[in-house]
Amino acid sequence: MSVQTSSNQTLLHTIGDAPEPISRVKGAPRHGQDPYPTRLAEPLDLPWLSRREAVVKGRAEDGPLSQAQLDAFERQGFLFEPGFISGGELAELRRELKALLAREDFRGRDFSITEPQGKEIRSLFAVHILSRLFSRLAHDERLMGRARQILGGEAYVHQSRINYKPGFEGKGFNWHSDFETWHAEDGMPAMHAVSASIVLTDNHHFNGPLMLIPGSHRVFVPCLGETPDDHHKQSLKTQEIGVPSREVLTRLIERHGIEAPTGAGGGLLMFDCNTLHGSNANMSPDPRSNVFFVYNRRDNRCVEPFAARRRRPGFLAHSPDEEWSPQA
Repeated sequence: MSVQTSSNQTLLHTIGDAPEPISRVKGAPRHGQDPYPTRLAEPLDLPWLSRREAVVKGRAEDGPLSQAQLDAFERQGFLFEPGFISGGELAELRRELKALLAREDFRGRDFSITEPQGKEIRSLFAVHILSRLFSRLAHDERLMGRARQILGGEAYVHQSRINYKPGFEGKGFNWHSDFETWHAEDGMPAMHAVSASIVLTDNHHFNGPLMLIPGSHRVFVPCLGETPDDHHKQSLKTQEIGVPSREVLTRLIERHGIEAPTGAGGGLLMFDCNTLHGSNANMSPDPRSNVFFVYNRRDNRCVEPFAARRRRPGFLAHSPDEEWSPQA
């Protein structure tokens, strides 16, 4: 794995590195209130709130990840496994990627997101429903077993997507926590979700690889700004609401640095739902395509949104055993 960091400081940290308790700070949520308030009119007295849920809920004997791997995920909020898939399996997934992106009947649909200034596809959602091949991969025990082990219970696919960042055209993604969005706009109650991202094309330093702030999963950063109606129509192209302030990002990056896992196609990156991440624009001619499967624990199914007037469309937030269809 090739890594770039913001400084020479060590990126590992212990539980003691988490911010001080916030129970006596004015503006902190009280018992019975939403523990993760966000989309606020004015900031709280602290830049972040302590995470309440455990990061790893399962044990080494519960699944394919070793204790060392679980410990790394606990510390960093992510785990990168190069060469997770290879050979004919990877080639088949790449062919399916091209076939999906070539589907003219997908263009202009709400689940097919184009670049902010252009017609190139930026993201294609619900791919575990649109494609039998990606459906099999999403429910493959190699992924489900890892998700179950980290989450400590049975999981379902809350969201799936291909992020396709075309050469020269692919724009970046602002720093954000997925959980902040899922909590605010989808009604995900707690931090019992994990993302699995499989690199379908080679990721290198110049085609906008995913960047993560290790250790950021241990705190929740409330964001400012009311959620507009139909916010997803804008945020999936360029997210501005639900983005931490530069001051908070600076403090977290000074503390923990930045890591950018890169490497050949076929690597698997698993990251906690609350790990802050983002990416730069693709400055190279090489596309950067990843497939994402988000696993949510079944007892953590979504309720009403915590900071939006209504739920986002079904292609963005599936319910357990839901039968979503692109014809719906």
